[in-house]
Amino acid sequence: MNRRELLKSSLLAAGAAAAPQAPAQTHTGPQPSAHSWPTAPRETSGGEMPNVLWIIADQQRFDTIQGLNNDHIHTPNLQKFMSESVTFTHAFVQNPVCSPSRGSFLSGRYPHTTGLRANGQRIREDEHLVTRILANNGYTCGLAGKLHLSPCFGGRIEDRIDDGYSVFSWSHDLSDQWPGRNMWRVWLQDQNIKWPAQPSGLHAWGVPIDPKYTQTAWCSDIAIQFLRGQQKFNPWLMSVNIFQPHHPFWPTKDYLDRYDPDKLPSPAYQKGELDSKPIFQRIDHQGAYGGTAISFAKTDDLTHRKVTAAYYAMIEQVDTEVGRMLKALDDSGQADNTIVIYMSDHGEMLGDHGFYLKGPHFYDCAIRVPLVIRWPKKFKAGLRSDALVEMVDIAPTLLEAAGIPIPSGMVGRPLTPLLTGKTTTHRDSTYCEHFDSSSLYEPPPMAACVRTERYKLAYYRNLGAGELYDLQKDPGEVHNLWGSSNAKDVREEMTQRLLARLVDTVDPLPERKSTW
Repeated sequence: MNRRELLKSSLLAAGAAAAPQAPAQTHTGPQPSAHSWPTAPRETSGGEMPNVLWIIADQQRFDTIQGLNNDHIHTPNLQKFMSESVTFTHAFVQNPVCSPSRGSFLSGRYPHTTGLRANGQRIREDEHLVTRILANNGYTCGLAGKLHLSPCFGGRIEDRIDDGYSVFSWSHDLSDQWPGRNMWRVWLQDQNIKWPAQPSGLHAWGVPIDPKYTQTAWCSDIAIQFLRGQQKFNPWLMSVNIFQPHHPFWPTKDYLDRYDPDKLPSPAYQKGELDSKPIFQRIDHQGAYGGTAISFAKTDDLTHRKVTAAYYAMIEQVDTEVGRMLKALDDSGQADNTIVIYMSDHGEMLGDHGFYLKGPHFYDCAIRVPLVIRWPKKFKAGLRSDALVEMVDIAPTLLEAAGIPIPSGMVGRPLTPLLTGKTTTHRDSTYCEHFDSSSLYEPPPMAACVRTERYKLAYYRNLGAGELYDLQKDPGEVHNLWGSSNAKDVREEMTQRLLARLVDTVDPLPERKSTW
């Protein structure tokens, strides 16, 4: 069967699965008795379709895991998890901002093709998320935490497309700007717990509350309840979209007290390094988010290290909940047939290069994220891969694992050959874009970036300039070679690579139906 015939058959199968009262898949074997559970759907090769526990931390940069790349942070559960999994050391998001990145990895498509290239936009109604495709093929899909595929600022309720989630416990962030709709806040109210008011003037704060009442722990509770309840109804997918370590930098006091700011390094910043870089970085130096948030320039070094302590403390709390969820999975007897993914939607500047949070910036600390994947007996255990991978590669990887045909509009490349140890290479470059994704800057940043193993180039159209780094000689991305005459040939070569990658991101949909 060729690819077109395969796609046609998959679409017919998906349509049948979506039809009223139609079974998601034809099952073989003995008929269940009146008191037994339904037989789990099978993948096309005859094996059992895997469950998926998909844990997504928010705004966690790549260099924040104990035993991998950070001696200051405590993440023992993630460290153990890596010993059982494939750890990708060079995984890159396709946008450094929340919504575009999430729409991209959920669809396996590049941000500007989904219609969600910026925060404040809504993903196109006809986008087929991997969760919808899995649901069409017999999966029960659940979510705890944020989704962020449409605007939800200022009390606006997120408008959902047909995303495939039949269990939807939504909690976008820590605020209470959605009375009765932020389900974590509703739960707090049911527990007669009042979230403490933040003291004014603090960039980092230890919340005086039991960690079990945090949104992080609540997301974990929902996930554990879900996976236990689905034990006899698998296959299932659970998206655990935790808000931490996204700012504000508010861990609980219990976790914050574990970190001494005096023992933590200062941010990696060299005075004057922004002089040759895009103006957006100098703006954010005075105040992140286009001058509206925390200022690196107006805070002292102790404050910088206190923010780092709070950021690490939040990640350690996420690590605790990862441990709880993995134990619950083991205890339920489902671990061997469950793919577990740990990742983030983008990074955090954390004061490096002289600014915080995120924006139209393509430093590794902004676009390079953790990615750890486990499937016992199917994927390699304890393998570290330095291959260049993109987050659009996750969705097709899940479909391939479930034996479901990958639709033609999904442009990511399955990671299966890397996960099974059959190859050590994947891509020769990674692509990232920021097409006015943050809406906080003038002129609007219309920028794109390409990164190879050695070089990184970013071009800002409205500035007519960019950035070029030799990552072999300058891994900290301090010295911008864009205007260097000695780097002219490299700049031209990388510009051609970026142009080629931009062409590669053209939407393959709709499919051609005829020659003319």
